[in-house]
Amino acid sequence: MFEDPSDSLAHDALLCVAAGVTLAEENRQHSRPDYALQSPEHYAQRFADIPEAIHNTHIFAERTAFMPIKRDPMLPAFAEDEAELLRKKAIKGLKSRIENNSPNAATPHSPLTTPYQDRLTYELDVIISMGFAGYFLIVSDFITWAKEQGIPVGPGRGSGAGSLVAWCINITDLDPLRWNLLFERFLNPERVSMPDFDIDFCQDRRDEVLRYVQQRYGYDRVAQIITFGTLQARAALRDVGRVLGMPYGQVDRICKMVPNNPAHPVTLAEAIKSEPALKALKNDEETKDLMTIALKLEGLYRHASTHAAGVVIGDQPLQEVVPLYRDPRSDMPVTQYSMKYVEQAGLVKFDFLGLKTLSILRLGCEMIANETGESVNLSTLPLDDPKTYELLASGQTMGVFQLESAGMREVLKTMEADRFEDIIALVSLYRPGP
Repeated sequence: MFEDPSDSLAHDALLCVAAGVTLAEENRQHSRPDYALQSPEHYAQRFADIPEAIHNTHIFAERTAFMPIKRDPMLPAFAEDEAELLRKKAIKGLKSRIENNSPNAATPHSPLTTPYQDRLTYELDVIISMGFAGYFLIVSDFITWAKEQGIPVGPGRGSGAGSLVAWCINITDLDPLRWNLLFERFLNPERVSMPDFDIDFCQDRRDEVLRYVQQRYGYDRVAQIITFGTLQARAALRDVGRVLGMPYGQVDRICKMVPNNPAHPVTLAEAIKSEPALKALKNDEETKDLMTIALKLEGLYRHASTHAAGVVIGDQPLQEVVPLYRDPRSDMPVTQYSMKYVEQAGLVKFDFLGLKTLSILRLGCEMIANETGESVNLSTLPLDDPKTYELLASGQTMGVFQLESAGMREVLKTMEADRFEDIIALVSLYRPGP
């Protein structure tokens, strides 16, 4: 239903968008002006012969009006004494990391051993006191499994790379002390919030990790998170143009008049205000309906989809916690609550990002092994290779994660980076965060 009778045509078009048909087709669901919402008095008069219909509608509305109750985070139990297990794994992992002498870690006999011990003790105390030991163990478990299966996993990104505990238990491959990274950006006792690791997996084999998690914790306790696609300016114009049966070329030309800025999408109303040619189309007999309907549909939900990375793992069957939805393209259930409400319901989100770059790196390693018989370990590559910096300075970085945009390539040419800290500075300045 819709609020005003004048919205009837827009509602009819929306039904066509959902069904994938055009307005000209007769054998379809139709909308009419009298489907608009009316006053209570109107309905009381209309259903005067069955007054219980009004009463029952009220009861139905009360029964279906629901907001999730805010709950504490719920996670499956990983071990009987999670705090003790995390301490043991972290202490053992620190010893192994330092002994292995990774190129971005301290040397085996480094005088920094005491700061490492102090930092580890501090982080463990914070993690355990905040009740997040189980979370760290769960993430470490599926990352370790993926690496054992030969599935490429990213070295770590975002604030999670600032955790020494994460480095020690195999979640990240970056030594936070070597790079002066702050743990407090990730977890802070003064700002209680769930930790959130962004984990990159090889795009081609990400599904294997998801299947492992389902087997490990139960098929009824693991689900992806729903997202709702909204009609933005260009999409609204294209969809409405299609249901009106307008020529593709004409609609495409109109769409290109709307500025394309993914970071700050421009609304159709803003585009019409700033673009005289679009404003003229609003009054043109041939395109008036297109503009009027698109303005009314813009911002409405168009379809349901699944979050690109978000997965929740519960400590009980998820159907007892949230309503679920079956995505026809996946065999994994999907929560009917979006990200914000899933967390309010107590479910903890894990990010399983599929990264094409990792797939390309894996392919590159396989090609080298096939052609030369040499095995390449990406985690032990030196960070001071002169030829690598020569390549970066040439601007030939298509396919290099975060260094492949045209602007980034130009900066690389003028900067002539010759050490890893230069790349850190470049990415930080070019893509500023908080």
